[in-house]
Amino acid sequence: MEPHLSLESLARELRALPPSLGPVRLVGIDGHAGSGKSTFAGRLAEAAGGAPVLHLDEVATHEELFGWQERLRVQVLEPLGAGRPAHWAPYDWVERCFGPERVLEPAPVVLVEGVGAGRRALRPHLARLMWMETPREQSWGRGRNRDGRELSDFWDGWERAERAHFSDDPSRPFADTLVRQSGTGYEWSSGTGATARTPASVTEGDGLPRA
Repeated sequence: MEPHLSLESLARELRALPPSLGPVRLVGIDGHAGSGKSTFAGRLAEAAGGAPVLHLDEVATHEELFGWQERLRVQVLEPLGAGRPAHWAPYDWVERCFGPERVLEPAPVVLVEGVGAGRRALRPHLARLMWMETPREQSWGRGRNRDGRELSDFWDGWERAERAHFSDDPSRPFADTLVRQSGTGYEWSSGTGATARTPASVTEGDGLPRA
């Protein structure tokens, strides 16, 4: 593996993959809450020429932190698989209801990021699964600091739910790519046996992700 790669080279690698969902190369970015998935997905999407990003925290709800797979299948996976735009409604965590409908086009590469992006119900539709290699306690601590004390009770419940989810339906063992954060950007290792590989360096970006 080459020692220095760019996010653009990773984006080219993703575009060269066979489609996995109709005409779409669906790429999952999973990891613990607070591990930096959203920031990494945004930077990778930009490197991929503006690839659309679906955030799973807009598919989940207070009542269904991980019980959203059927909604995702009907609203997103089935239409994209047929080469049609997906019409879905993002959840508003403040108003506790679904907001105005959005459209997700069947682009060549679509990123889906969030805790559970590599769950067993979604893996058959993924062209690649990436896992953010940020330790659980570090990720959760970052998330709590980001959200403040007013969401402490929510985080208590979230941590219990996330532990239960990954205990029953782990994603990391199935990841094609492990992504690590460094002071200058990202490092990753890909391919069979990714957990044992030496990561390649990515020195783009302005340091550690904020979320």
